This record gives sequence, C-alpha cells and structure tokens, in this order.
Amino acid sequence: MKKKSGAELICPAGTPAALHTAVDAGADAVYVGFQDETNARNFPGLNFSMADLEEGVKYAHKNKAKVLVAINTYPQAGRFPLWKKAIDNARKAKADAVIVADVGLAQYTAQNHPDLRLHLSVQASASNPAAIEYFVKNFNVKRVVLPRVLSVPEIAALKKQIACEVEVFVFGGLCVMAEGRCALSSYCTGKSPNMSGVCSPASHVQYTVGDNGAMVSHLGEFMINRYGEGENAAYPTLCKGRFKAGKEAGYIFEDPTSLNAAELIPGLLAAGVTAFKIEGRQRSRAYIGEVVSAFRKIVDAAVNGNALPSNALLSLAEGQSVTEGAYDKRWR
Repeated sequence: MKKKSGAELICPAGTPAALHTAVDAGADAVYVGFQDETNARNFPGLNFSMADLEEGVKYAHKNKAKVLVAINTYPQAGRFPLWKKAIDNARKAKADAVIVADVGLAQYTAQNHPDLRLHLSVQASASNPAAIEYFVKNFNVKRVVLPRVLSVPEIAALKKQIACEVEVFVFGGLCVMAEGRCALSSYCTGKSPNMSGVCSPASHVQYTVGDNGAMVSHLGEFMINRYGEGENAAYPTLCKGRFKAGKEAGYIFEDPTSLNAAELIPGLLAAGVTAFKIEGRQRSRAYIGEVVSAFRKIVDAAVNGNALPSNALLSLAEGQSVTEGAYDKRWR
C-alpha cells in the first residue's frame, strides 16, 4: 500500500517477519529491539539479532520505510556497556533513529554518534515543557514520545512550548502507571519492565482450574483473576487484576482494555502531532497486518481531510473492549 506524507505511522515489529508485514501493510516506520534487556519487550522468541536488524533495515529502506531501535530501558549498575553496545550496533546497522529513556544513554549517543537521530522514549515519562526541552537542548533530541496521560488540548498546549516533534500512541495496550515508573511486575516476579525489559513474564504466569471449575490466573505467587464460564480471560498483570478493596470488588486499578484513539487523529493532527504509534511488539503477524492496514487508511484520510473509514479492530483489543484513555479524560 502506498504511503502518503503529512504524518508518520509508527508500527511495532517484534520479529523480522513482523517487520516485513508492517512495512508491506503501509508503515512509515517500524520500531524494534535487540534480544536483551536493553529494550522494554524482552521476551523469549521476540526481537532482533544484529543480522536480523541489518536485513530489516535494508528491507525497510528498499520500501521507503524507516527503522527505529528501542533501547528504552534503564541501564543496570555495572552493566552500562551492554546499552552502549546496543547504541553502537543500531548506528552500525544504519537504523534511522534510536529511542532512549535514560539520561546517561542520551548523553552517550549525542557524544559518540551525533549523526544518529535521537528520540525520547515514552519510558522517560517526559510530559512537561521543561523536561522535554532539557533533552532537546542537551542531547539534540528530535522527537518525544508522550506518555499516555495527556488530553488532546494538553498536547496542543505542550507542542507550542517545545522545539521538537511529538509522537503519541493511538492503539494497543495501556498502562496504569506513568511510563518508566512501574514497580508492580518487579514486586511480583523480581523482573522490572523498566530495567529488565519484562512486564509480567510468561515464565511466571500460570492458569489453574478452581474448586468450582472456574479458570484462575496467577502471576508468581499472586492470584490475579477468576473467570466465569464464557468470560474472556486477559493476560495476568497485577495492575489489571480483580481485587476486593473495602466493599468494592472488581478491576480496582485498570480494566483489561486497549487504547483506540482512531477517531481522535484529526484533533491530534491539529494539535501538532507528527507521528502516530501502535503498541504491540509481542503481537502476531496477523495482528500487525490488520491493525497497520486499518490505521494506514485512517491516518491518510485524516491528513487529506476526508471522512475517517470505519474500523473493526474490537476483536484485536485486550478483553475485546477499547477506550480513548486519558485523551478524553471524561472523569474531569
């Protein structure tokens, strides 16, 4: 599908096959990670070797798409060389940009690879002008990926005060925590999404059948949820479990639901957003192909001032439900 200018569609690729699928479906850029803790989707069977990345960059560039390398976890004490090597390898593979969260890693990139485009990860949790401008002025950051806590008017106001591009999420998983600040998975499993690159690792997930025949999900030693007959079962993360709090019982922190901001894209364009990001590097090729194809049409329609096409993405959403999240902030 031919891609059009005006706004970038940034798509996930957890594997080389997914990269091909995303590019073929119309992605302007794909984001990937290496097979280690340097990226926030450090799961078995996912991510790229150096050879994979070099091949992926060639395929993307041949099809007029870009490759962004997510090196977006926080380097562990005594292990900084692993993160520096990831930056070096991204540059060697001719990636179009690296996405970082850590200040030290941003400094390393700016000093050692000044020609390598630098994006500020959502994991940095930079959501105000002062925080963003710090990275822009000191490390020449070209784009900030905003946390999923801002409304459209707030994004518009922020964009007027910063000197870099803005990228926002428009579809996929949500997090109840401010990005880059989550400790819940670490509490349950000993592995942190912000340092180990793993939220609720599959090695710690277990499903059992309860006394009454109900399916029960566990994360580590914690029971996360109990499902009724015919009820859709979400992946067990502590923030999306059902608990009792006082007299209330239910999803105390957050419902298992997916972000879908498709209808807000015209407003986000007007707010000054440069790029629209789809979450899901751990998703299948079929998921990638369907979601990217749908959003390619939606973004192109919005850029050209046309009516947005309808999309049937509910079946691909977590818990088969969607939300516009903090963009709308209806609770205010």
